[in-house]
Amino acid sequence: MGEVKTPRQWFLWSIALVYVCAFASIYVQIPGLYGDEGILPVRLQIPKVQRPLLEQESLLGLGPSLGLAPQQVLELTCLVGVALALCAVLLEPLRDSLIFFCLRLLYLSLYNVGGDFLRSEWDVLLLEAGLLAVLVAPLGLLRRHSSYRHHDPVSFWLTRWLFFRLTFCTGVSKLASGDPAWYDLSALSHHLENQMSPTPLAWYGHQLPDWLLRFGAAVVLQSEIIVPLVTFFAPIRRLRLFGFYVQLFLQLCYILTGNCSLLNLLSISLSFSLLDDDHFNSNTGPKKKKGQEKKPGGCAQMVSYLMLLVELAVYLFILYCFITLFKLKINWEEKTLSSETNFTPKGFNAFLEVFQELTIWIGVLSFTWEAVSAMLICVCTRGIVSKLWSLIQWAFITAAAAAVFALSVVPYTSMAGMPASKVLPAVRDAYSAVERFQLVGSYGIQHRMTSAKGRPEIILEGSYDGLTWTEMNPMYKPGNVNAVPPIVGPHQPRLEWLMWQAAQEGVDTRPWFTGLLQRLLQGKPEVVGLLQVDGAQYPFSKKPPVFIKAKLYNYHFTDPTKDKTHLQAWWRRQYKREFFPIVNLDDPALTKLLEEAGLKEKFPAQTGSDTPVSQAVSLIREHVKGLSGSLLLSTLLATLVGIFLIKAVFSWVLGGRKPRPVSADLKTRKPKEPSEMAEKSQTTAPSNRGGKKDSNEKKDSDKSPRKRK
Repeated sequence: MGEVKTPRQWFLWSIALVYVCAFASIYVQIPGLYGDEGILPVRLQIPKVQRPLLEQESLLGLGPSLGLAPQQVLELTCLVGVALALCAVLLEPLRDSLIFFCLRLLYLSLYNVGGDFLRSEWDVLLLEAGLLAVLVAPLGLLRRHSSYRHHDPVSFWLTRWLFFRLTFCTGVSKLASGDPAWYDLSALSHHLENQMSPTPLAWYGHQLPDWLLRFGAAVVLQSEIIVPLVTFFAPIRRLRLFGFYVQLFLQLCYILTGNCSLLNLLSISLSFSLLDDDHFNSNTGPKKKKGQEKKPGGCAQMVSYLMLLVELAVYLFILYCFITLFKLKINWEEKTLSSETNFTPKGFNAFLEVFQELTIWIGVLSFTWEAVSAMLICVCTRGIVSKLWSLIQWAFITAAAAAVFALSVVPYTSMAGMPASKVLPAVRDAYSAVERFQLVGSYGIQHRMTSAKGRPEIILEGSYDGLTWTEMNPMYKPGNVNAVPPIVGPHQPRLEWLMWQAAQEGVDTRPWFTGLLQRLLQGKPEVVGLLQVDGAQYPFSKKPPVFIKAKLYNYHFTDPTKDKTHLQAWWRRQYKREFFPIVNLDDPALTKLLEEAGLKEKFPAQTGSDTPVSQAVSLIREHVKGLSGSLLLSTLLATLVGIFLIKAVFSWVLGGRKPRPVSADLKTRKPKEPSEMAEKSQTTAPSNRGGKKDSNEKKDSDKSPRKRK
C-alpha cells in the first residue's frame, strides 16, 4: 500500500468532527438525564468514600476542587470536549496525539458514569476509534511541527482492521442470529420501519416493489460479508477502492433512510483506511505532456497484466457468489428479478467455523507486511542517528499496534453464533485486565430480530382524573400517526433510543423508565424537554398529570394502495398490550420500584460554589436552554461549513499573490555533499589558473601590431 498522508488527515479530521457531534449531543441532554431533577441523577453515583483521582473512573472527583456540582462537571467535560474537537476540525496542527488523547479521556469519563444511556454500539466504537486516532495522529505540539513518519502505515492499518471487524461482524450477525427475515430476504422491507429513527425517505423506500427490496437485502448481505473478505486486505489497489465505494454507498443509503447517526459517520471515517495518496493525487497532480510518460518495461508490463487478471477474477468471484448464494433470476416477461437464499443456517455456521480463523490469519499476514515494509524504509533512512531514531519509533508503534490487534481478537471471536476460537490464555487475561478502559469492542452483538409484525412503540399517556387520557408524543420517534418522521441528523436522542429498545424487549422495570415516570408526574421541565422542547406540543406544560400509564402499539408504514382511509397518515398502528399500569406519585408500586432502583433515597443535592468556572458553565447553560439537540448540532455544523467556505474564498482570492512554485528540477536537485564540493574546487583550481593565462595571452594578442592595424 502506498503512502497514507492524505487519508490519515481525512480520518483524523472526521474523528474530530464526530467528537464535536457526540459531546454536543450529550451536553444538551445532561439536565434531563443526569441533573439533580433528571431521570438518573449523577450525584447518586458518587461514592461515599473518595478515592485518589487516578483511581477514579470519571472526572467527577474534580468537582469539589473546582467548586462545581456533579451535573456541572459533566457539562464542563462536554464543553471542553466540544472546544478541543472544534479546534482539531479547524486547525490541522491541532490534530495531534495529545489532543485526541484528551478527547478520548473526556469521553471515557462520560461513558463510565453514563449508565444505560451511554451503552450503545456507537459509543464503544467511538472509544476504540478514538484510541486509534491517538496512535495515528502525529505528536507535533511539543516539536512545533509534525512530519510524515515511516511507521504511519502500521498504525493506520489498525483502522482498516477495525473497519473490517465492524462491517464483517455487522453482516455476519444478521445471519448468525438465525433471523428468519434475513434468510427469506424480507428484512429490508421491515427494517425501513423498524429502525431507530426512520426518515420520510424510508416511507418512500417502503413503497418499492417487493422484488426490489428483496434484491436490496441480498446486496446488503453481499456488501457486508463477501466484499470485505476479498477487498479490504487485497494487495491490489483498485480492489480496495472498490470496497471503499461499496461501503460508502451503503452508508449513504443508511443515512438517507435512517438519519445520520454517529455509527454511520464513524463507518465513513474508518473507510478512509482503504485509500492512499495516489487516489487523491491522481486527479489533482500535474498532467504530463505527450511523450513524457514513462512506458513500463516488459517485466513490469507483464506484472500489470497479471494483476489486472487477478482483479477481474475477484470481480467475477463476487458476481458468482452473488448469483449462486441468492439464486438471482431475471424474469424478462414481468421485468422483475427474483432472489432467495441458497444456504441454510447450518451451512452458514459451517462457513463461519472456517472463515473466522482464516480472517484472523489474513489480518496477521497483512499486518506483518505493513510492519516489515515500514521497517525496511526505516533501515534505508540516511544518517545513522536518523536511522536509529526511526527504528526506535517503528519498534514502539509496531509493538503497540500488535498489542491492540491481539486484544481485538478476543471480542471479535465472541460474535453471536460464532464459535470460540483458540485464543491464547495470556491474551484473554490481558483483555480482562484492560477491559474497563474500553480499548477494543465487540460489534454486531446488538443485532435484534427483524419483526414482521410491525414496529413496537411505547406510548405514554397522562390524565388528571383517570378517565380522560392524553398522549405525550415525543419529538424523535413515532407517536402521532399523522406526524412526519423527524430529521434528527447526527444528534443522538438517548431517551428515545432506550424506549425503542425497551419496546422491542418488552421490559418495563428498568430504573431509567421508573425515573422517567416519576419526573413526568412531578412535571420536571428538564425531563419534559427530552420529550418536547416546544411547550405547545406537550399537553401537560402548564400542570403535570396526576396519573400516567404506558401502552404498547405496533406501527406500520401506510400503503397508499391498501390503506385508502390513511391517505394523510404516515403510520398506521394497532394496540398490542399494556406496557405499564396506571400509577401516581403516591402509588406503593411506584415507590417500591424507586426504592429498588435507588432513586427514592434522600441524597442532598450538591450545589457548586460561586466560582468563575461555575458561573461560566451556568451562563452557557442559560443560553442553550430551550434548544433541541438537532437544532444545536445543525447550528454548529452550519457554522463549520461557513468557516470553511470563507477560508476557501480567501484562499481563492489570495491565490494569485502566492509566489511561483519552484520547478520540479530545482525541487529534485539534491544539495551537494562537502566531499563533492572539495573535489570540485580541487579540479577547478587548475582550470582557473589556466583561464588567467589564457586571458593574458588574449590581451597580448590584442596588443599585437596586426591587431592594432
